[in-house]
Amino acid sequence: MDQPIRLKNNGQISITLNHRAKKETVEVKEFVTEVASPEYELLKEIEQELNTLVGLEEVKRIIKEIYAWIIINQKREQHGLKTGKQVLHMMFKGNPGTGKTTVARLIGKLFHKANILSKGHLVECERADLVGEYIGHTAQKTRDVIKKAIGGILFIDEAYSLGRGGEKDFGKEAIDTLVKHMEDRQHEFILILAGYSREMDGFLALNPGLESRFPIIIEFPDYSVEQLMKIARKMVAEKEYVLSEEAERKLRDHLISVKLQMHGGRFSNGRYIRNVIEKSIRTQAMRLLTENQYSKQDLLTLRATDLVFPKDPTTFSLY
Repeated sequence: MDQPIRLKNNGQISITLNHRAKKETVEVKEFVTEVASPEYELLKEIEQELNTLVGLEEVKRIIKEIYAWIIINQKREQHGLKTGKQVLHMMFKGNPGTGKTTVARLIGKLFHKANILSKGHLVECERADLVGEYIGHTAQKTRDVIKKAIGGILFIDEAYSLGRGGEKDFGKEAIDTLVKHMEDRQHEFILILAGYSREMDGFLALNPGLESRFPIIIEFPDYSVEQLMKIARKMVAEKEYVLSEEAERKLRDHLISVKLQMHGGRFSNGRYIRNVIEKSIRTQAMRLLTENQYSKQDLLTLRATDLVFPKDPTTFSLY
């Protein structure tokens, strides 16, 4: 005999086996998805931010691991467990144009959201901003720069230059001042030293105690040809231009040649691409003005003839 089934308002299904028998009720339990923690939500946000960067897969992985390490140490501390000493000063090694400054800026932003840094801003400087002209001047200049970086990140590019010049050079005074404040105010700012891999290794060798103060050392590899092409398309699109098919082929062929020529050398990567694009835009402007061509398509398109490359691929300046 067919059995009537009645659906109650509370979401239960009531099955009547027969009109005289006892009713049996089968409860359908709803599946409740556990709400993600704020820490995990921030991790997903970090991943989205990192994914805007071309390549750098290993760098992205390390940054996420650093964030996870910080959060788990906080949780361990809450339970009275032992935690590792969280020194977050870092060293970035690699050629120019590999995203070191961009990643440093992103770390500041992310660590601010995670309440690790109070401000998260980035202060960029180089040797000239730290080294003075007489005894005592360097220490004061360095302290002033550190003061500006409190709550954020102090990023020193070509940091190895501080170790050059011998005993009489004031760069050593800048290093000593930085080391002191890294210890005294280690939770108030993050120091990131950046530069060529070989030179940074030599810089660390000058001061045996320096390497231990930088537990996080990240290598920034050169971009592949396809990654450089992706960077080029992104830069062009941001400026509301497009590369013609012929221009893309010309640029790719040139980058293949340059990469072979610069194998193991100092290629400026994204910086090189930016300079090529900016030069090409100026060349296109001159061409359009000469030809008196101002249609929207003409204004948008960078042709192969607009791409002009430097004779020396190590050239960083706007040639």
